[in-house]
Amino acid sequence: QVQLEESGGGLVQAGGSLRLSCTASGRNISLYRMDWFRQRPGKTRELVAQITWLSGRTHYVDAVKGRFTISRDNAKNTGYLQITSARPEDSAIYYCAALGATSIRPDYWGQGTQVTVSA
Repeated sequence: QVQLEESGGGLVQAGGSLRLSCTASGRNISLYRMDWFRQRPGKTRELVAQITWLSGRTHYVDAVKGRFTISRDNAKNTGYLQITSARPEDSAIYYCAALGATSIRPDYWGQGTQVTVSA
C-alpha cells in the first residue's frame, strides 16, 4: 500500500508562484506515473499534469502549459507541481495521484491541498 502526502498549498496573489509537493511512502513503492488533478469550486475534478516516473516524460493540459511545471525526485519518492503566473481561476483543491506499472487509472490519491489565488 502506498500513501501520498501533499504539502505546499496556500494563498498566493495573482501572478505569484507556489510549489506543491507529493511524497509517496509505504512498502515496495514502485510508481509508473504521478498525476496532478484539481477541483475548482462547482466543477468536476480535472487533470492538470502528468509525469512518467522513470523517464520524466511530462504532459500538461492546455490551461496550464507554460505556467505549471511538473517534476519529480526519484530518490525522495516526491513529485512537485510548480505553479507560476498564478491566476484566480487556478484556485482549487489540488490532488496528486499515482499509478502502478499495470494501472490505467490512479491507484492512490493524496488528501488534497487548497490553493487560493487572489486577484
